[in-house]
Amino acid sequence: MALKIIEIVAPASEKAAIARIADSHDVVDWWRTSSFEDERFSTELVVRPEGQQEVLDDLQQILDRCEDARIIIFGLQATLPAAGDEEGEAESRRSTASRSREELYAEVAGGGAITSTYLLLCGLSAVVAAMGMLEDSAAVVIGAMVIAPLLAPNLALALGTTLGDPDLSRRAIAANLAGLALSVGLALLMGLVLDPVTNSQLLDRTDVSYPAMILALASGAAAVLSLTSGAAAGLVGVMVAVALMPPAAALGLFVGWGQWDNAIAAGLMLAINIAAINLSAKLVFVLKGISPRHWPEKTRARRSMRWSFAFWGMSLLVLAGLIWLAKY
Repeated sequence: MALKIIEIVAPASEKAAIARIADSHDVVDWWRTSSFEDERFSTELVVRPEGQQEVLDDLQQILDRCEDARIIIFGLQATLPAAGDEEGEAESRRSTASRSREELYAEVAGGGAITSTYLLLCGLSAVVAAMGMLEDSAAVVIGAMVIAPLLAPNLALALGTTLGDPDLSRRAIAANLAGLALSVGLALLMGLVLDPVTNSQLLDRTDVSYPAMILALASGAAAVLSLTSGAAAGLVGVMVAVALMPPAAALGLFVGWGQWDNAIAAGLMLAINIAAINLSAKLVFVLKGISPRHWPEKTRARRSMRWSFAFWGMSLLVLAGLIWLAKY
């Protein structure tokens, strides 16, 4: 059971409100410290995963009216004596998400930023992927997959549209475009200076097919499941990189060599995978119950959700039709 500690630091005037919140929820335990020098005090609540979002939403009402209050979330490795009974553990397993909206946002929001580190990782991943395909080396291509720089902005875009956060969505789109442009551009330069080659690693990126679409759908869903459950995302990042970085690098190489048929096929695969990853990632966020706290934000999020599902769904249908035309 992934218990969490939610600490709220607030003025003494909020003692009664915090106590009511703690008593109204099925928290494992809670306690309060003595006042600090600035006369604020700290209350810590041990909560189960299935209840932490409701507790956070209630506590944030204090933040709305109190500027010098602060909420801090800690992970809890273990507690003795053990917390909960079999019924509580079963409810925890049925929980829609073991991480709160705020935790997800804190982890994902950085993926929507264009930083020097992000651009460097995109460039290195593109070079490694291109060299792996030029040398027909699956091991080297896997090295590019492990770097997986395009995972974060795609998750940020899915979360931004789920929460109806236009700022996060715009930053994520900009980061996606910048990363893809840099990756394709570097591979294109490599194609201009290196002799054309033909091998299985390159041709695999021109084999546009429905199984490739299924791989991208599974990658996006697995990425969000890993994120919401708090599991390590390394292997999921590899899956997403399988669907994005190799075809992006192949696209640049083929354009550099003037092989337009192969370039179109690689570009089509890249577009299909981007649409599939975003659609499945957004679907899992919605099924996990990730939504804004305030009603005006919920209304905006529903509108954003409809437009996003419509855009990615229609894009995927059009691209699936192009696959059918390419095959038949």
